[in-house]
Amino acid sequence: MYESKEGKLTMVGKIIEADTQLYNQDLFVNKKHSIFQSIEMFRVWKETKNFKPFFTILENPQGQIAASLLAVIQREHNGFLGKFSSRAIIIGKPVYEENNLEALDNLLKSYNKYVGKQVIYSQFRNLKKYTQPEKGIFESNGFCYEPHLDIIHSIQEPINQQFKALHKGRRKNIRRAERANVQFREVNSESEFMKAHCLVVSTYDRVKLPLPNESLFIESYGQLSAQNILKVFVAVLNEEIIGCRMVLCYGDCIYDWYAGSSVKHIDKYPNDFLPWKVMEWGSQNGYKYFDFGGAGKPHIAYGVREYKLKFGGTLVEFGRFEKVHNKLLMKVGKIGLKMYKFVKQ
Repeated sequence: MYESKEGKLTMVGKIIEADTQLYNQDLFVNKKHSIFQSIEMFRVWKETKNFKPFFTILENPQGQIAASLLAVIQREHNGFLGKFSSRAIIIGKPVYEENNLEALDNLLKSYNKYVGKQVIYSQFRNLKKYTQPEKGIFESNGFCYEPHLDIIHSIQEPINQQFKALHKGRRKNIRRAERANVQFREVNSESEFMKAHCLVVSTYDRVKLPLPNESLFIESYGQLSAQNILKVFVAVLNEEIIGCRMVLCYGDCIYDWYAGSSVKHIDKYPNDFLPWKVMEWGSQNGYKYFDFGGAGKPHIAYGVREYKLKFGGTLVEFGRFEKVHNKLLMKVGKIGLKMYKFVKQ
């Protein structure tokens, strides 16, 4: 527990590992924060294998939550081996009153005290820009800033203007998909969802990217679909799902989350067709922004960034904050990861 005085109120830092204390709190009702700082995502992560989410909160004397930070501890393995892959990931900006540096400082102090001996490192994956004073608070709490890019689309303009903003090659491929009678819709059953998930698994395996345990997807479908937060859109050709896009809809933003496609139908351009159709759907349903996700580090070539930029959008640098809590385990873990990849290949 960490206490500090903020004006005439004593703010108390607490760690919460169950959501029973968070019901009906105004801070979590307005949806001005990202989905990744929400109770809804906490509940999904709580049921995900090898994930351990927790809230760091600041509470006033009346028991009201004045600020919060949602993190999730992730491990690749259980038991002893889990120590060499344990890290804490924080996606999105902690929730606190704008420019309240003391609240941010108290959140980070409480967080560090709790998480320091449990993980090798912590990483904040930012979805909004921080001011220099805010960056200074992170630095004073041991976090280093690293530039990292994102791509944000405004989907408030008329559809025809948005379509014109796409690279001509993308527009051409989308029209080709439409002429081939590729259809766009949501999945309509659990069995269709599992087919979409299989496409995600095969795609990530093909490009050799790690993927969380399937329990993350099953829980997301079970919990978030019913709340219209998770949307699973598919490209369908002759009743066969040839591509999928899993997105999270929260507040006024659509977050691109996971995607997959069939190799044998790549000539039907599902990877061009689906992102555009999702943005079109979002625009028609009152959303303002489409967050296309990570675009790598500046000045380092990254094919994914080039692919995403051809859909238009604005390249922004929100960056990341990282802190190593255990330098020895960090070194051992990196060596072990290299050996693991070598043996696997």
